[in-house]
Amino acid sequence: MIEHGPLLERLLAGQSICAVTDEEAFRRLQDEVTREELNHYLRPLNRRLAQSQDGSVFFLAYQELTTDAREHLSREFKQTIQSLLPLLEWMQLVQECLGRDSALSAGDTIKLQEFILKTEDNQSLRLRLGQLASDRYFKSGSDNLDTQLKLIFKRLKENGYLFQPHKDRQFYVVTGKIEQLIELVRFIKDEESLPLEQESEQESLF
Repeated sequence: MIEHGPLLERLLAGQSICAVTDEEAFRRLQDEVTREELNHYLRPLNRRLAQSQDGSVFFLAYQELTTDAREHLSREFKQTIQSLLPLLEWMQLVQECLGRDSALSAGDTIKLQEFILKTEDNQSLRLRLGQLASDRYFKSGSDNLDTQLKLIFKRLKENGYLFQPHKDRQFYVVTGKIEQLIELVRFIKDEESLPLEQESEQESLF
């Protein structure tokens, strides 16, 4: 189990593992024997390895949904709802700006300059982006579109939703954490009956 120590520490710290951000660790987790070894260690902690429906990301989930586990999930949801809503709004804006028919998924590439060009001549999109950038999650005080978008992308990168392969090039790759986000919302809505505000606006994402 020692060889899995660093990976276990990352998972227990709440990190998500996908091929975009750590291809080697993701490959290890695809091995059934490795998953069984990790789950054997995690079982006394009431944790287990979980994977998104599309298989793009690994993360930890509860082994059993005990009362304590449900209470913890409810508290966690209430604490993160203020970040979930702006993230979902950002995903909706990406679909509209770039003319996508489906929600973002792991491995998708977003070019910042293309996003800017699609947005700068659309007053409605600019207004929504301004409101999004000023949200407490992104904390932008600028009225400049370029500055707003760069801050949004920087924040998403810092929180693991985007990966920037080259620091000197403004294009980003969506990580598997996006799938985890969508499944978290679906799970909480289905299992905990905690309605999301602005649900109708984000309905197309689900």
